Amino acid sequence: MKNFGKPHATVLPFSPLFGLIAVAVTAHVALGAARVTTALYAISLQASTFTVGSLIALFALFPMLLAVPMGRMIDRIGVRKPMMGGCLLASTGVMLAALVQGLSTLYLSAILIGTGFMAIFISAQHAVGALSLPDQRAASFSKLSLGFSVSSFTGPLIAGFVIDHSHYTVAYWVCAGFTLTAFCIAASGALAAIPLQHKAHVAGTGSPLQLLRNSDLRRIYVVGILLAAAWDLFTFVTPVRGSQLGFSASTIGMILASFSAATFTVRLAMPQITRRYHEWQILSGALAAATLCYVAMPFMQHPLAMAAVAAGLGLALGTGQPNVLALLHQWAPAGRGAEAIGIRATIGNASAVLLPLAFGAAGTALGLYVVFWALALLIAFGVPLALKQSRQKIELH
Repeated sequence: MKNFGKPHATVLPFSPLFGLIAVAVTAHVALGAARVTTALYAISLQASTFTVGSLIALFALFPMLLAVPMGRMIDRIGVRKPMMGGCLLASTGVMLAALVQGLSTLYLSAILIGTGFMAIFISAQHAVGALSLPDQRAASFSKLSLGFSVSSFTGPLIAGFVIDHSHYTVAYWVCAGFTLTAFCIAASGALAAIPLQHKAHVAGTGSPLQLLRNSDLRRIYVVGILLAAAWDLFTFVTPVRGSQLGFSASTIGMILASFSAATFTVRLAMPQITRRYHEWQILSGALAAATLCYVAMPFMQHPLAMAAVAAGLGLALGTGQPNVLALLHQWAPAGRGAEAIGIRATIGNASAVLLPLAFGAAGTALGLYVVFWALALLIAFGVPLALKQSRQKIELH
């Protein structure tokens, strides 16, 4: 297969990589904690499943609308200023929820937090991909993903214990502490040494539709969206399902944390996995395993059983992001890497907006069993596509 635009790549120095991961992971702790806190706070205010789904969807609404413009801006100016701005925006969102209590405040708070993290997320992904050698991209993305696995584990866990031993307001203030710490790291100059602007390439121009016309990029986007939907819906349905079964906030946090611990474990092994299997083989297995986990999940009614299935889902989905991003950077045109990531974020966030609303309404009307199995069916549609790409990759080699 022909690559129509590989940017010049250099080896990413340790210090900028460490600073980049530190900012992204610290902010992601706040995002994970804020999402769980928002869902549980809304449930404590007697919100319906649809309302909880609406709130979770708002974390992705403005990221859906602004991800492509954000990506194009990052292609032009680099990552430091967008990351700092994202930290400040997320800080505003969590502090608003802490200062002004009530269900109505959570809507604006979710928008601000989600939009702020979107800027951080796209910046981090582009920096790692643009500055890594082609044969090192999956390993480099695994390092960033390892950081996100740690934050995905600690965020819900911190939120659950703080809520159980204090109050939702305190949990939001803890989130603010993490977002402000991320801003201080970015503002300290830890990211200043990342040279994203390559003189040999000028940021690409043209419609985002030009990227979507490429069949290889389209397939990557479809698989990436399915895996992201599986991840996002797990974050949404677990607090609701746990509350229905009478679990405490810390127990729900433990189940979410077991998922994150599994993603960390599999990403730790990713360099060894990628030496034996190519990207499409790994993604085929991830989609198939995620389908099975969602089929089984409604039958798990004990905390340990739910945690076991959550861990299995984490092992599957933890392999997805590094390999999707490696493929995306392989096929993105020169000077449009962040824009390509922005398109992925836009489509993924569109599903993150629509699916919680759809599944929240379905959960209210038909029960969560329908939600789990409908998602399993949706993910299963991606398995034949990934298997076809896997076979073509093997034939080419």
